[in-house]
Amino acid sequence: MSGLVDALVIAAVAALVIARQVRAARVDAGRRWWLLPGILVVVALREPGLLDARHHTASAALLAVELLVGLAIGAGWAWTTRLWMEPDGTVWSKSTKASAVVWLVGIALRVGLFGLGTTLGVHQGSSALMIALAATLLVRSAVLVQRARWIQESAGPTAYGDEVSRSPRLRKERV
Repeated sequence: MSGLVDALVIAAVAALVIARQVRAARVDAGRRWWLLPGILVVVALREPGLLDARHHTASAALLAVELLVGLAIGAGWAWTTRLWMEPDGTVWSKSTKASAVVWLVGIALRVGLFGLGTTLGVHQGSSALMIALAATLLVRSAVLVQRARWIQESAGPTAYGDEVSRSPRLRKERV
């Protein structure tokens, strides 16, 4: 794929993810939450030039830092997302203002890493960004699914086993 197509894929995925997070969405632990990150990794690894051949060590170090930033942003985004359980037992999520701050910090860090790479003369393709975005989405989804399971388990059945506990503490979780 060309750089333009890669940029369009990254922009489309980011727009899709952000659009889905500004409105309430059901957290479904049974669905394939790992699929989109997996597709991004496959697309990124198909492209040559993940590492700069002339600056192999610096390129690998920048990629490693990019992945660590992606993992941290994903975890931060997941822990700043508000979760709540509806009376029917479904868990819902919605990003908060703190989630937006996490995204902005992540973008600033990635721009800083790109600037550092440019200063060092390291060629940086879009593959590294796609892999870091995949890491962000994978960690975020995994943490949200686990938090949703914790909420559902802590609610448990009532004494008679016929309905979900409606404890106000469990109904809405704020970050």
